[in-house]
Amino acid sequence: MSVDLELGRKIIENLKNKFDEVAVSIVTRDNVMVKLWNTEPSVVQSWKITDISLRLAKDRRLFLLEFSTKDPETLLKDVEQLPSIAKKIEEAEIYAPLPEPSIVRPVEGGVDPNVLSARNEPGKLVYKMIEAALKYNVDRVAGTLTLGHETRSVLNSRGFEASESKTIVEAYLRSFKGEFSGHWAYGGTRLDESKLVEVGDRAGYLATVSNKKVEFTPGKYTVILSPLVVGNLINYLTFMASAMAVLMGFSMFLKYKPGDKVAAEALTLLDKPRDTTLPGFASFDDEGVETFDKPIIENGRLVNLLHNVSTASKMGVKSTGNAGWMFPRSWNLELSPGELSEKDLFKDVDKGVFFSNNWYTRYQNYAEGVFSTVSRDATLYVENGEVVGQVGRVRLSTSFPILLTNTAGCTRERYDVMWWEVRTPSRIPYLVAREIMVTRPEI
Repeated sequence: MSVDLELGRKIIENLKNKFDEVAVSIVTRDNVMVKLWNTEPSVVQSWKITDISLRLAKDRRLFLLEFSTKDPETLLKDVEQLPSIAKKIEEAEIYAPLPEPSIVRPVEGGVDPNVLSARNEPGKLVYKMIEAALKYNVDRVAGTLTLGHETRSVLNSRGFEASESKTIVEAYLRSFKGEFSGHWAYGGTRLDESKLVEVGDRAGYLATVSNKKVEFTPGKYTVILSPLVVGNLINYLTFMASAMAVLMGFSMFLKYKPGDKVAAEALTLLDKPRDTTLPGFASFDDEGVETFDKPIIENGRLVNLLHNVSTASKMGVKSTGNAGWMFPRSWNLELSPGELSEKDLFKDVDKGVFFSNNWYTRYQNYAEGVFSTVSRDATLYVENGEVVGQVGRVRLSTSFPILLTNTAGCTRERYDVMWWEVRTPSRIPYLVAREIMVTRPEI
């Protein structure tokens, strides 16, 4: 951490007389990853890399640079050339100076020593995942386990300087049984072997929950969405809650103001940067503003957009501690639990489709929140409260306003999810929504 701070100080010292403002973000990741293929660990990788971002301002001209390097010292040579191109950049339409530095309360407990020690023998944990899946007599499994240590340092020419560290556990597993598959994922900052066993157990169960394929007729159904699917969709929804997305016209929240109803009353969506059990936690944002937990949607009503100082200045409000120098972003997401029980999830479903996983989420209209997403792995047809069989690949085609307002409930049980399709760590329940269009994707 001290090495990163020293590098940041050197960069600021080299540039502070050439620019009005200099801000540096340095993230160093030290990871061990085990890749599984055909039910065996196939590759073990370890790497350490430093990502460096710069925010430079001169006469209201603003530009951002990102570097990824194994040798951070080489960056010092590269930044010497930046002032010569600064005058070629137009003035920023959305700009505010960096805030005066203030005291930031650190969040504690983000580093788990067990994660650090487990990186020496990650194979033991991988086999626990595999064994949990093999209990269901699946044909094979594939996936990854990543154990990481990350440090993040932010410095700027206004005098702000802070660093913090975290450990990260990210696991996902896909199980295969004949033509069917099941998938589960986990993301956290603690090493909890029961969570890794759960990844294997659920992946194995979902691959074998039904070996029957049934016919499917496109139409409106009750949809039951797993935490993986809800996590993916909530990540996209929260992108639209960024004030910059609203200002650019890429948001369904364009036509709403704080206090407006945007979802069923049962839904509350929180940004939780100070929850150290999820890997996105942060004490401070990229502008040195202290973070705080906040609702984005509370009891179905829009409460907060996510701001940095520039978007806040443009909209006449205060920063929410979510910078992103360009795009304000969420840190950790949490969707409130509901009253449904996971074991009775299908109980009151007359005709429905259960999505265990998804991919290819695409917008057709950002301003209206119209999107579609394609099912992946176990996708079940439910009738009269019972699983009838697998329907194969189908497409959920709707809009966020419809999905959110048609939500009938969520489960009490929630899961910590982070993987390829859910990059913002999220604590998510299962969700049930009525009258949602489900079609076949074009082949």
